[in-house]
Amino acid sequence: MSDTSETPAAPREKPLHELLSNSLVDIYIGPDSNHWVLHEKLLCHHSPFFRARFYDSKNQSASSKSWGMEDCDDLPFELLVGWLYSKALRYPEEEKDIGALLDLYFLSEKFEMAKLSEDVVETIRAFYHNNESYPALRRVQYVYANTEEDNILREMMVSSVARYLTLADVMPPVWEKALKRNGQLAVDIIRSIQQWHLEGKNLPDARDASQDRGRSVGFAAVDEGSSLGSVKEEDAEHKTNGVH
Repeated sequence: MSDTSETPAAPREKPLHELLSNSLVDIYIGPDSNHWVLHEKLLCHHSPFFRARFYDSKNQSASSKSWGMEDCDDLPFELLVGWLYSKALRYPEEEKDIGALLDLYFLSEKFEMAKLSEDVVETIRAFYHNNESYPALRRVQYVYANTEEDNILREMMVSSVARYLTLADVMPPVWEKALKRNGQLAVDIIRSIQQWHLEGKNLPDARDASQDRGRSVGFAAVDEGSSLGSVKEEDAEHKTNGVH
């Protein structure tokens, strides 16, 4: 039975029961076309992307009730569906779980699901904060490969790395190589530090000969044993299409 009622004009909060209409849509995910049957009104309420596909210009339900995406893994879409019906995300138990959350974030951006995007960023932020760790280089590279400037996930990742590098005694080898290869990443880290609005009196002044100017070792000094959370030496060789 087709539901011809108008779709919500704006994605304001509504009780779940109001969005579980009779009309369903078929979503096919991945190269194997795994089949998901979702409530049309619920999906379109949260996603302008799907609203434009399942409703016509007069906000009437369109004839086509199916849509597919081959280049998508099952787990990120499963997390998206879980969020649709529960408004909750699965908290990552360990760092390896961050990968699926990043893919979920990219899906939420594609589908224009702003609230889901915010929830994913906050979940990732909370994981690194609660575990007193920082994003690995491969995570930052992956985010750069799939986002543009002024992106909230990219800014959170870069700001976290900026804090780590500022507090570190020496430059970790993997980050030294990455920053030499990618000037944009280096510029973004500097911009992130600038946003802290540090007071000049709290910083060493290399121009003042009467002060300790803060340089205890040469710039080339690198501690081979330094690390960044789960960052390993092989991260420097991790191949992505983003940061080079």
